This record gives sequence, C-alpha cells and structure tokens, in this order.
Amino acid sequence: MPDAHTAIPSEAAPGRSLSAAISNAVVGLLHEYTGRGPTKVRTTIGPDTIVVTLRDSLTKAERTLAGRGRALEVLAMRRAFQGTMREELIGAVEALTGRTVEAFLSDNLADPDVAVEVFLMQPADGNGRRVDGRSANGAGADLH
Repeated sequence: MPDAHTAIPSEAAPGRSLSAAISNAVVGLLHEYTGRGPTKVRTTIGPDTIVVTLRDSLTKAERTLAGRGRALEVLAMRRAFQGTMREELIGAVEALTGRTVEAFLSDNLADPDVAVEVFLMQPADGNGRRVDGRSANGAGADLH
C-alpha cells in the first residue's frame, strides 16, 4: 500500500482517503445492480494498480444456489453483472484518481464468497499524467 506521497491524485472529498472513496463507489455500484453490497471491502492502491477485494457479496438467493451445486450459474450471472457495470466502475475510478484505466479485470468465487476488481492504470509520471510510450522514469515500458 502506498504512502501519502503516491503519484495518484485524489478527487475524493476532504477527510476521505482515496482507497475509501474507491471502496464506497464499487460497493455502491454493486448494491445498485444486485440489491446487496459486500459486507467487507478493501482497496489496495499501487503506483499503477488498484485492487478492490470484496467479501460476502453474494445475495441470499445466490448463496442458496451455490450451496446446492449451482455455483457455476451464480458465477456466470456475476460475470454478466460485472460486464454490465464495467464502464461505470472504470468511470468511477478514473474520476476519483484523475487517471486513465488501461485495463479492467474482474472475477468471483462462490466458496469462499470473494470477488476482486482490478484496475490497471496507465503508467504515470510524478504528476499522475500519462507518459507516452514510456514508463514514469523515461525507460521503455513495453517488454516483449
């Protein structure tokens, strides 16, 4: 987890950490789409990666289905929701960080009831801006 000098600018309200603001945005969207949000959430922010870990997010109906051997169907439905929420999740993270999301990855497990939302941010210079074709230190960013 970064210290206060991380190059990710925060658009979060004064007094709220960026990680808390991202957690709240993701939980809010999940609640809006599924009718229930997770009971535990943690957002970890690295220089170019944001990982939101969600626990206990399945609805009662989803838990019942998973417990009766229908976990694959529950996970397929969750992936459909994540695909539907994709643009809103990316938009929320971009608005809060002031940076561009380069890639978004998302996955769920039924047992344990855990999900992750991973946002890979475009590499940034010390001011949080994209450095065209280069990493933040000016070296080539692409490895083949």
